[in-house]
Order: sequence, then structure tokens, then C-alpha cells
Amino acid sequence: MNISFYVLSESKAQDFLGFICQLTQTALNKSSQSLLILTEDETLLGELDEALWAQDEASFIPHQRLLGSNTEGVDTDITNIDINHQLLAPVLLASYIPADFKGIVLNTTIHPVNTFMAATNNAQPTRVLELIKPDATSMQEGRHKYKSYQQLGYELTHFKV
Repeated sequence: MNISFYVLSESKAQDFLGFICQLTQTALNKSSQSLLILTEDETLLGELDEALWAQDEASFIPHQRLLGSNTEGVDTDITNIDINHQLLAPVLLASYIPADFKGIVLNTTIHPVNTFMAATNNAQPTRVLELIKPDATSMQEGRHKYKSYQQLGYELTHFKV
């Protein structure tokens, strides 16, 4: 699995929602895979839901908000959506990784993605995008995640944005 760390500048961190929307659009443009935005913050989940619909005046990012959690037996079908005869990889917003998910995970949580994958749910993310804000807490959490992924033998890259 490829893990990319995005170390945000102060200006990018101040426009966190805007950066997530921008990174989501870039990922969709470069891949046909589904993208899951993983967050444990209900407020951020709601803000992302609104921001993706109004990314800019001329466009929006189609997405679906998944409710519940995989521990509550939610069974969500992760398939491509046919809109106007075009296949679009959907963007999913959730606080868990759905069963059988195979795509890109944009992780906004403090935990490494593998802590969200139960051995029984068959989730196999192909790529993980980790966002690190320029504050001491976020940097420390980022170091912890980096070490965790490194121990698992994942391919690690980082970008300063």
C-alpha cells in the first residue's frame, strides 16, 4: 500500500476544507478508484458534506455520506455510479472503512488507517492520503502514523504543501 503524507502549510491548514476538496478532486482526476474521506469528527463530516457540493461555483464533487459504522452491521454497496452514461468513482464520507472497500482513503483521523480495518471486513485500500496540520499535536500524531506504516512495510512518501 502506498501512503502519502501531506504536511500542510499554515495557509493550507487555515483552509482545511478547501484543501480536502482540492485533494479529492485531484485524486478523482488521476484515478478511477473510489475515494473514502475518513473522519471521526461529526462536525467535519457535516462541513465536508456541504463543501463537496459547493466546491466552486461551476462544479461539485458527487459524494455519499455513509451513516453508522461497520461494527453496527451496516452493509454498504461500494460500486461506481452511472451519471449521464459516465462512470464516476464515488466519493464516500464515513467514520469507518466499509466492508470490501478497495480504493483511496483520505484519512483525517489521528489513527493509522489499519486500525479501522477489521480482519473480517476485507477492506484493501490501495492508497492512503494522510493530512498533517502544522501544529505540535498533529505533527506528533503524524510521526506516530508514519512509524506505524513503516513497521508494516508500506511505501511512504511525503509532500509539503
